[in-house]
Amino acid sequence: MATASAALFDSGKGGGSAIGEREHLSSVIDRIDPVETPLYSNAKKEVVKGVFVEFQVQDLAAAAENAVNEGADANYAAATPTTRHGNYCQIGQKSVSVSDTLDVTDKAGRDREVAYQKSLKGLELRKDIEKSLVSDRARSGTDPRYAGTFSSWITNASISTAGTTSAVPTGDGTDVPTLTGTDRALTLALIDEAMIAAYNDGGQPDMLVLSPTNKVNFSDLSSGSVSTNQINYTAPREAAIVGSVSLYLSDFGELSVVIDRAMANDRAFLIDSDHYSICSLTGRNFKVNTIGKTGDSTQFQIVNEWTMKCTPKAHGAVYDLDGS
Repeated sequence: MATASAALFDSGKGGGSAIGEREHLSSVIDRIDPVETPLYSNAKKEVVKGVFVEFQVQDLAAAAENAVNEGADANYAAATPTTRHGNYCQIGQKSVSVSDTLDVTDKAGRDREVAYQKSLKGLELRKDIEKSLVSDRARSGTDPRYAGTFSSWITNASISTAGTTSAVPTGDGTDVPTLTGTDRALTLALIDEAMIAAYNDGGQPDMLVLSPTNKVNFSDLSSGSVSTNQINYTAPREAAIVGSVSLYLSDFGELSVVIDRAMANDRAFLIDSDHYSICSLTGRNFKVNTIGKTGDSTQFQIVNEWTMKCTPKAHGAVYDLDGS
């Protein structure tokens, strides 16, 4: 049977001779890169007025048997002093140059390029802060200044004693753990070890922060207790296999299991969200500096000068994990 002749559009790859097909470009820009920043987002936010931020932590005397004779005189003791800590503000910045032509032309997915780039760079700066929070970094006052991050404060940690023994930091932001022990698999016993250490020091961790790899490992763990997953459907749908654990009920409190893409596979953090905060220097919290015009373009930068306040004994960590 003969095929009717048809005029076909030229797609640019051959196959047609007709010209005039309009270009169709979606007005939605898909962004695949992750933007979640659980530690930054869950932190309390504060404003500070100096590049070296000091804060105090109060310890109570250990519990003791307390009984005196009737009519006994008061036994006066010296006032219990606070512990004074400090951390430096770290400056992060993202800079962009946008041509005036690009800013005013009709673009798919956004109106003005400068505004769009400001939004992107703000997200990137948040991700950089998140990366810093889970990295090993001691505080430093030399230029460029660095904020001491979680691993420089947490002393309630499970570390490997096999091989060359690892060591926890001093706990004042001035150093980081020495991780030289033989790596081990993640277990509930290791998590409990860090949890009870933090609990005995007065902490109440409520977040278990894991890398994606260790989140899978954690979901595969089992214990003597029964774990139940409940899914409520509002409409009929196919049955689902549940292989994820999002909450760990330990002997010392509940831990919400949080995935952090920036987290290394050799560690897990047990964080008490009531006892850390992200501080921004006054007027420097994601401040947009318009640098000005250079020729036919506009330059700007986004700056955040931040540090972290952390109560050392409130948190826990598990180090020397093999991530397998």
